[in-house]
Amino acid sequence: MKKTHTIFLPQMLEYHSVFLEAAFEGSGYHLKVMQGGCCLKERALRYISSDFCYPGILIIGQVLELLESGKYPTDRIAFMEPQAGGSCRAGNYYHTILRTLEKCGQQIPVISLNYKGLERHSGFRITLPLLLSAITAVCYGDLIMSLYQQTKPYECESGQTDTVRRQLEQQLAARIRNHDGIYRNTGCRRRAVYRYILDTFSNIPQKQEKKKMVGITGEIYIKYSSLGNHGLENYLISQNCQYRMGGFINYAIYVLDSDAQNYLLQAKSAIFRPVYETAIAYLKKIQIELYDEVRKHGRFLIDPPFDQLKKSAEGIIDYGCNTGDGWLVAAETAAAIEQGCRHVLILHPFGCLISHVCERGIIKKLKNRYPDVNIQTIEFDYDSSDTLRESRILLGLSEM
Repeated sequence: MKKTHTIFLPQMLEYHSVFLEAAFEGSGYHLKVMQGGCCLKERALRYISSDFCYPGILIIGQVLELLESGKYPTDRIAFMEPQAGGSCRAGNYYHTILRTLEKCGQQIPVISLNYKGLERHSGFRITLPLLLSAITAVCYGDLIMSLYQQTKPYECESGQTDTVRRQLEQQLAARIRNHDGIYRNTGCRRRAVYRYILDTFSNIPQKQEKKKMVGITGEIYIKYSSLGNHGLENYLISQNCQYRMGGFINYAIYVLDSDAQNYLLQAKSAIFRPVYETAIAYLKKIQIELYDEVRKHGRFLIDPPFDQLKKSAEGIIDYGCNTGDGWLVAAETAAAIEQGCRHVLILHPFGCLISHVCERGIIKKLKNRYPDVNIQTIEFDYDSSDTLRESRILLGLSEM
């Protein structure tokens, strides 16, 4: 079915999507990320309860919109849903998509994308080339995202940063598609690519002016998806702000680190401990490789490495709170403040109980530690008005 079917992935990691599509294409799959959508709430609520969290409603809405568009034959498509395997409602998205398709009278394959082997599908498996290409895709996406967010608000010529970004995406996607630098001299080749990206962004003429530094953290879908956060990045630019959000590679290590802790607490035998340790060590090595090149370049900021980031959450929330985005939200908030952000927006969706605990529940301790920083939680819902949400954002951008 590789040659005949197109796999559709819900929109989320927008800075990484083009690279992930290339990684799958290099392994023979035709992957496309679904873009935008209209009337998603109305479509989704015909089949699922309004008690579902906002990301779930948007994802189901995108699936239904694609089916109703008639652009693709239903016997030539499949859907893919990433799963971290936690206990939040996102763990049910896979089965919710299946049930929704059944209610529509469709028998369309649904693939669960996860590293644990959950819901295995006979037509798809993660091979070593695909895994290494996906890791490279995440590194490129994280770097492009970080540099874009630090350059876009200051560009002298409107749209120049977007043009550079598109050009780099085409070049880097071609490298990933051809598995360039994945097997031999991998580290040296990646470092050379990182330097090229850094030099390219640094050549964009920028205005010398001061803007508000805003840190963005929170629930992973709402944080990364412009569909989920209603175009928050463009809104912040219109408010004369520079914004930053943590990269996905720290989230990936966080998931593995959390699973390793839970495994050691629950398993009768620690036989898989070396597997977790090896995987985490490899991702940390890849991360340090990227961050070292950014620091050597000297012009741009980059996230703190995972071990340093994890220490940022000490005294705010326990590491045992690792369901969903868990302690990572507190750590990213503290890291953003330490890097100069005097305003932090913590994003979370309606219907996410974990976000209420791990995000709203840490506000008091964060404000006690950083009394001069404006920290606000912003909830995104399908029924709340843009005016109400924007007024909350403006409150977070106001001076203390």
